[in-house]
Amino acid sequence: MSSKVIGVLGGMGPLATADLFQKLVEHTDAASDQEHPRIVIDSNSAIPDRTEALLHGGTDPVPEMVKSAHRLADAGADVIIMPCNTAHGFYDAVAAAVSVPVLHMIDLTRDALTARGIRTAGLLATDGTVETGIYQHAFAASGITLLIPPPADQAAVMDIVYNGVKAGDLQHDATAFCRACEGLLARGAETLVLGCTELPPAFDIYRLDYPATDPTLELALAALRFAGCKIK
Repeated sequence: MSSKVIGVLGGMGPLATADLFQKLVEHTDAASDQEHPRIVIDSNSAIPDRTEALLHGGTDPVPEMVKSAHRLADAGADVIIMPCNTAHGFYDAVAAAVSVPVLHMIDLTRDALTARGIRTAGLLATDGTVETGIYQHAFAASGITLLIPPPADQAAVMDIVYNGVKAGDLQHDATAFCRACEGLLARGAETLVLGCTELPPAFDIYRLDYPATDPTLELALAALRFAGCKIK
């Protein structure tokens, strides 16, 4: 068993947090309960919407995010991870508020794509993530071309995130979202970056089958490595 504790700053949204926890469990090479790491989760659904804050003057999510980070540190977390891409627009403020390291999901995703030799990727993410350039900035010197959906396709991404996954609509019509995915692939994307943590669950819920890279998985694997766990 690892002696290091993984802290999950969650609730953004709850299903994305559950998806991360499942990946942490499934990718730990453990023969018993006791060989899994200790994981502390604060699924803080009171954190205001990050896209609204970034683009429309909505309530600042940082105070609630910092409260969660402090709770995790006080509970013994040796590292903190945030399963929300858009929340990384506030990464610096959260990381500065605690003395324990906070892993950066988007940097980890960039490094994983670089290691795989990917040259062109399509970004599927919220308006807040896309318009504030969180991914574009992280990828700027990577040599990877990052393709962005046109407005109609971007609207389809937002629709499946908010009206599909976040709304709990398991029968949501994914046709427009599929067109967005296929449009990026037709433009030369070798993989689709699922740059919103609702999108890996969306791929499962709506049974989508496109070449994709899962930042939530990259974050889970990095946290397990930090904790000294064996990975499968």
